[in-house]
Amino acid sequence: MGVSGSGKTTIGRALGRELGWRYLDADDYHPAANVAKMAAGTPLQDEDRWPWLDQLNAALRKEKNAILGCSALKESYRQRLGAGLQDFRIVHLRGSFELLSKRATERKHRFMPASLLQSQFDALEPPQGAIEVDVAQSVAACVAQIRAQLGG
Repeated sequence: MGVSGSGKTTIGRALGRELGWRYLDADDYHPAANVAKMAAGTPLQDEDRWPWLDQLNAALRKEKNAILGCSALKESYRQRLGAGLQDFRIVHLRGSFELLSKRATERKHRFMPASLLQSQFDALEPPQGAIEVDVAQSVAACVAQIRAQLGG
């Protein structure tokens, strides 16, 4: 989990390859109305997110082992994502606003404009008990840190 530009997809895919686990990208599950809102620069509200989070939870329930790349900025979102799952671990990919703003500006996300990054930082409720990873380090170092803390 983490704000836009934190490396959820890049690190999640790399970790998935190493562990042999499927990587799920939460962005692929957004309904068209959510995508349109974000593309227009409008932050999503909780009522926009609940059905999407429920769909993600259902997708996770179908997997034996999986990695989900999702912003999951609030504790209530993380609770909804992990509801009913036996082993649900949170990895918080964190970085400075300056670093992540630079990354978000340099890339072209299919619907998440860099202008929404501040709203994500504002909404972020840092998770308690999560694996904390500073994304200023290399992807390989991030993956190695996550693996070590997962016990593998």
